[in-house]
Amino acid sequence: MAYKAEGKLHKIFPTEQKTEKFSAREFVIELVEGKFPEFIKFQLTQDKCALIDDYSEGDEIVVDFDLRGREWNERYFTNLNAWRVAKADGSSGSGSGGGQKEMPAATATDTADFDDDIPF
Repeated sequence: MAYKAEGKLHKIFPTEQKTEKFSAREFVIELVEGKFPEFIKFQLTQDKCALIDDYSEGDEIVVDFDLRGREWNERYFTNLNAWRVAKADGSSGSGSGGGQKEMPAATATDTADFDDDIPF
Protein backbone atom coordinates (compact mmCIF):
# COMPACT_ATOMS: atom_id res chain seq x y z
CA MET A 1 0.00 0.00 0.00
CA ALA A 2 1.33 3.43 -0.93
CA TYR A 3 1.04 6.61 1.10
CA LYS A 4 1.82 10.27 0.44
CA ALA A 5 3.02 13.09 2.69
CA GLU A 6 3.64 16.75 1.87
CA GLY A 7 5.82 19.08 3.89
CA LYS A 8 8.97 21.16 4.14
CA LEU A 9 12.28 19.32 3.74
CA HIS A 10 13.89 19.77 7.14
CA LYS A 11 17.07 17.65 7.09
CA ILE A 12 18.98 15.50 4.57
CA PHE A 13 21.43 12.90 5.84
CA PRO A 14 24.33 11.43 3.83
CA THR A 15 24.04 8.01 2.21
CA GLU A 16 25.28 5.21 4.47
CA GLN A 17 26.74 1.97 3.12
CA LYS A 18 25.11 -0.50 5.55
CA THR A 19 26.67 -3.62 3.98
CA GLU A 20 28.68 -4.34 0.87
CA LYS A 21 25.47 -4.55 -1.19
CA PHE A 22 23.03 -2.33 0.72
CA SER A 23 22.96 1.46 1.06
CA ALA A 24 20.39 3.71 2.73
CA ARG A 25 19.79 7.44 3.13
CA GLU A 26 17.42 9.24 5.46
CA PHE A 27 15.70 12.60 5.28
CA VAL A 28 13.18 14.44 7.45
CA ILE A 29 10.19 16.53 6.46
CA GLU A 30 8.27 18.92 8.69
CA LEU A 31 4.49 18.62 8.63
CA VAL A 32 2.43 21.42 10.12
CA GLU A 33 -0.90 19.84 10.98
CA GLY A 34 -2.60 20.66 14.20
CA LYS A 35 -1.09 22.47 17.15
CA PHE A 36 2.55 21.34 16.85
CA PRO A 37 4.81 20.59 13.87
CA GLU A 38 5.64 16.94 13.22
CA PHE A 39 9.08 15.82 12.03
CA ILE A 40 8.80 12.64 9.96
CA LYS A 41 11.88 10.62 8.96
CA PHE A 42 11.90 8.70 5.68
CA GLN A 43 14.38 6.21 4.28
CA LEU A 44 15.63 5.82 0.71
CA THR A 45 17.44 2.61 -0.27
CA GLN A 46 19.78 1.42 -3.00
CA ASP A 47 19.36 3.31 -6.30
CA LYS A 48 16.66 5.54 -4.72
CA CYS A 49 19.26 7.22 -2.42
CA ALA A 50 19.86 9.86 -5.10
CA LEU A 51 16.19 10.95 -5.27
CA ILE A 52 16.73 13.65 -2.65
CA ASP A 53 19.84 15.12 -4.37
CA ASP A 54 17.73 17.56 -6.43
CA TYR A 55 16.29 19.22 -3.32
CA SER A 56 17.52 21.53 -0.58
CA GLU A 57 16.51 21.90 3.03
CA GLY A 58 13.53 24.27 3.14
CA ASP A 59 11.98 23.04 -0.13
CA GLU A 60 8.30 22.07 -0.09
CA ILE A 61 8.12 18.45 -1.29
CA VAL A 62 5.71 15.56 -1.70
CA VAL A 63 6.94 12.08 -0.71
CA ASP A 64 5.37 8.85 -1.94
CA PHE A 65 6.26 6.01 0.41
CA ASP A 66 5.45 2.53 1.62
CA LEU A 67 5.10 1.49 5.24
CA ARG A 68 7.52 -1.36 6.06
CA GLY A 69 7.96 -3.30 9.28
CA ARG A 70 9.96 -6.26 10.53
CA GLU A 71 10.80 -8.19 13.68
CA TRP A 72 14.28 -9.08 14.91
CA ASN A 73 14.98 -10.74 18.28
CA GLU A 74 11.50 -9.86 19.53
CA ARG A 75 12.04 -6.19 18.66
CA TYR A 76 9.91 -4.49 16.02
CA PHE A 77 11.06 -1.90 13.53
CA THR A 78 9.07 0.33 11.19
CA ASN A 79 10.41 2.24 8.18
CA LEU A 80 8.77 4.77 5.91
CA ASN A 81 10.36 3.64 2.65
CA ALA A 82 10.25 6.55 0.15
CA TRP A 83 10.13 5.68 -3.55
CA ARG A 84 9.32 9.02 -5.14
CA VAL A 85 10.06 12.64 -4.22
CA ALA A 86 8.59 15.63 -6.07
CA LYS A 87 8.31 19.38 -5.56
CA ALA A 88 5.04 20.32 -3.89
CA ASP A 89 4.02 22.24 -7.03
CA GLY A 90 3.80 18.91 -8.90
CA SER A 91 7.12 18.76 -10.77
CA SER A 92 9.01 15.49 -10.36
CA GLY A 93 12.46 14.84 -9.03
CA SER A 94 14.70 12.19 -10.62
CA GLY A 95 12.63 9.21 -9.44
CA SER A 96 9.66 7.41 -10.88
CA GLY A 97 6.83 5.68 -9.16
CA GLY A 98 6.44 2.81 -11.58
CA GLY A 99 2.74 3.52 -12.12
CA GLN A 100 1.69 3.11 -8.49
CA LYS A 101 -1.75 4.47 -7.60
CA GLU A 102 -1.48 7.70 -5.62
CA MET A 103 -3.10 7.63 -2.20
CA PRO A 104 -4.36 10.67 -0.27
CA ALA A 105 -2.02 12.13 2.31
CA ALA A 106 -2.47 10.84 5.85
CA THR A 107 -4.01 13.42 8.13
CA ALA A 108 -4.34 13.85 11.86
CA THR A 109 -8.01 12.81 11.63
CA ASP A 110 -6.96 9.42 10.19
CA THR A 111 -5.46 8.57 13.58
CA ALA A 112 -7.95 10.33 15.84
CA ASP A 113 -8.61 7.15 17.81
CA PHE A 114 -4.90 6.38 18.27
CA ASP A 115 -3.77 6.56 21.89
CA ASP A 116 -0.15 7.70 21.87
CA ASP A 117 1.25 6.59 25.21
CA ILE A 118 4.89 6.59 24.11
CA PRO A 119 6.99 8.04 26.96
CA PHE A 120 9.08 10.41 24.83
